[in-house]
Amino acid sequence: MHTVAVLAFEGVVAFDLAVPCQAFSAAWHSDGTPRYEVRVCGDQDVTATAVGVPSFRVRCEFPLDAAADADTIVVPGLARHAQPPGPRVLELLRTAAGNGARIASICTGAFVLAAAGLLDGLRATTHWRAAQDLARSHPRVTVDPAVLFVDNGQVLTSAGAAAGLDLCLHMIRTDHGAAAAAGAARTVVMPPQRDGEQAQFIRHPAPRSDGPTLQSTLQWMHENLHLPLTLGDIARHAHVSVRSLNRQFQAQTGTTPRKWLLTARLDRARELLETTDLPVERIAALAGFGSPVTLRSHFASRIGPSPSSYRATFRLQRQVRP
Repeated sequence: MHTVAVLAFEGVVAFDLAVPCQAFSAAWHSDGTPRYEVRVCGDQDVTATAVGVPSFRVRCEFPLDAAADADTIVVPGLARHAQPPGPRVLELLRTAAGNGARIASICTGAFVLAAAGLLDGLRATTHWRAAQDLARSHPRVTVDPAVLFVDNGQVLTSAGAAAGLDLCLHMIRTDHGAAAAAGAARTVVMPPQRDGEQAQFIRHPAPRSDGPTLQSTLQWMHENLHLPLTLGDIARHAHVSVRSLNRQFQAQTGTTPRKWLLTARLDRARELLETTDLPVERIAALAGFGSPVTLRSHFASRIGPSPSSYRATFRLQRQVRP
């Protein structure tokens, strides 16, 4: 079983500590057995914080050394990010990375990875408020404050707070596919934040809850991806003009209706490729692309491999992982 070790040290941000525990524990096989063993690792009781205020004590079930043989190590954020944990933690991370473990950080946990030298020469992100500090204190790291997460393969970083969930669901999807990530997302009650074969992908957050939202229209769009939806169709469902639709979409989702549709359709196509034996022609129709040529074109520009290659690669990974 894939082991995920979540490090707990003095001053750890409570939300960041809980996120990977919840997300990975929510990923189950179809028979109800867990896909991951999750360990919270630390040498002693530690003080966890919320918004920088000491809140409660956390008693670790596993010692720090129990993280040494983990397949994935997650480093949560620190309330005082300028003061990373001691050399023992940094050495553990270097050794684990050298042994092939996947290393991920949430929020200001990126400072710990940077202090260990794991981000040198790489692109990384962290909470936007701390991005300038990270760039200034670690000039060999290319800091991108605008994204939700960055996946460099073995080393991954995420922005603050809820972006940690995006990153964890992304790792679940990388390990087990779209269906597993969607199942975990349903359990933690958020939309799945999935990515393709590229280094980083942003899926925009759900609409704001203050004032009128497009939530029902987004749900309707998702249920009708197979139809040739036009801007006029979407605007009529939302009871707004096309101009107002574009404005509200940008404000509430951070993207346009067309781009949202393309991302949702690619997600649908990928899930069908992973979980069914349907021919590519049928998948193109069900996902709303109309023709296999259009599906292949979007796969090439957004994901990389052809749909058939994607399916073959995913199946090979599923055969090898056990």
